[in-house]
Amino acid sequence: MEGPKARWRPGPALSAFGRRALDLILPSTALDGSAAQSGGIPAETWSRIVFIEEPACDGCGMPAEYEMIGRCPACEAKPHVFGRARAACLYDEHSREPILQLKHADRTDLAPLFARWLSRAGRELIAGADALVPVPLHRWRLLSRRYNQAAEVARRLSADTGLAYLPDALTRPRDTATQGGRTASGRRRNVAGAFAVPEARRRLIEGRRILLVDDVLTTGATADACARALKAAGAADVSLLVIARVKSRALKTT
Repeated sequence: MEGPKARWRPGPALSAFGRRALDLILPSTALDGSAAQSGGIPAETWSRIVFIEEPACDGCGMPAEYEMIGRCPACEAKPHVFGRARAACLYDEHSREPILQLKHADRTDLAPLFARWLSRAGRELIAGADALVPVPLHRWRLLSRRYNQAAEVARRLSADTGLAYLPDALTRPRDTATQGGRTASGRRRNVAGAFAVPEARRRLIEGRRILLVDDVLTTGATADACARALKAAGAADVSLLVIARVKSRALKTT
């Protein structure tokens, strides 16, 4: 007997091309199947996304109710390895769906929208940076997913801002388990030593101010591990720019 026929699945680049071609003759489609409003996000969802405005902590991008002197108590108590951070919006039930669509559902067509969000949220960081580096995936995860969502956004942000785009300057030689469900200290242990700058790429990092790009900031463990590797390779400074950040760092620390 013949086995089940394999189902062909187009890659993300082909899927995105197909959506752009259809947009020429049909209205754009939002995540919920309705006519798109605001770059593929339904109007109702868009209206509920909480965009982060100043004041915010300079160390982690956490929104504050009032102008603060210095940084938030969490950053003062345990500074991050990266210098500064900004996030476009809060990560909640409203922003989660479009981010997960980019991450897992081949919706790379959302990358230009998220890049515009980052351009606005990270104006100061962009002005003080020399190059963009996306948080990398391990090669097996990249093979499975077929694209890196952070790299898709960083590549478009590079085109919009003129900053150098260094997609292979930082690698993830050690595969790690998911960070979900782990304590803050467990997250740090999980990604310890997971990132590296290849010797052949050190010249791209040495002496440069690097802006690290990722999708979501939770405790900052992954970004800290990346920043540590970049600084070990000679980066003059490392800042962080993300699409969204969780509202609280109140994960257990033990």
